[in-house]
Amino acid sequence: MLVALKCIEEDQAGEKWQKRFQKSWPYYKKWFLSEGHTARTGFLTSREMLEEHMPELLPTYERLCELAGGGDLASRYLSLYNPPPFMSGCSQIAWNKSPMSLIRNYDYNPKWFEGSLFKTNWLKPVIGMSDCNWGLLDGMNADGLAISLTFGGRKICGEGFGIPLIMRYVLETCRDTPQAVSTLLRLPVHMSYNVSIIDRSGKFKTVYLTPDKGPYVDAQQVATNHQQDIEWFEYAELTATRERKAFLDKLVADPLIDREEIKQKFLQAPLYNNEPQKSFATLYSMIYDLNELSATVFWPNRELKQSFNAFKECKEIVNVNKPKPGELVR
Repeated sequence: MLVALKCIEEDQAGEKWQKRFQKSWPYYKKWFLSEGHTARTGFLTSREMLEEHMPELLPTYERLCELAGGGDLASRYLSLYNPPPFMSGCSQIAWNKSPMSLIRNYDYNPKWFEGSLFKTNWLKPVIGMSDCNWGLLDGMNADGLAISLTFGGRKICGEGFGIPLIMRYVLETCRDTPQAVSTLLRLPVHMSYNVSIIDRSGKFKTVYLTPDKGPYVDAQQVATNHQQDIEWFEYAELTATRERKAFLDKLVADPLIDREEIKQKFLQAPLYNNEPQKSFATLYSMIYDLNELSATVFWPNRELKQSFNAFKECKEIVNVNKPKPGELVR
């Protein structure tokens, strides 16, 4: 299975962002209207909620709406307020030994993978994997703060923002783990997600976000696709969330293991998934190194390293299937 990843550098949203939006908008439009036009919150309310909860992003939002054509539907979508439900199966570790890092696998349906690693400077320099055109699946800012998300394994939807925009907001406005936690605790989220956070000092937390029970802060280094308890048993079985978390817990408890060994484990079962019978696969793995402020995307047969000081625009086409013994996949 081939996955395309494009690395893009654009300090302020402009022609490059607009081109990516135009390419992906037909697919996002279909998703946004999947429950009907009236199921989504109106523009005025969406903008008001963004202004109330994330005022620092409002000038960027208005610029993006303009680049997207200024239409009502695109503007409502870009607010990411009360979007349709979406979920993924992911694994992540806040690695608090030198070099301080955030390591994650992202498992999702390849048909819906945006495939854009953006380096921006909207409110501060940020490198991250784009989702919903201006949100993030994971990322790092120039202060040395890194975050990533996993779906929390609960069906309940509520009033709030889509998690990719919340991720973007944290990296645009926060400098360290305590500030990131404080910000996450006050933002309404429309579904349950787990956000792992680590800064360059090694301070880490996992925040369990929910639309109904309120957030919970845990001193966990690892997160998969459930929170304190399993609530959606079929999903837990499908994604092997318990098995993956137990595997990660064992890794971080080993005093002799180093980051390179952890990296290799992310390319192996039970963390790495490319089973064709499932509707999702591991599309990429990532290491955010907070000491050198670099982001390394890696797969079983290739890796790509970017940083704030050395970011190269490029396009990669990668076979994410694991090679068989003796086989070299190019």
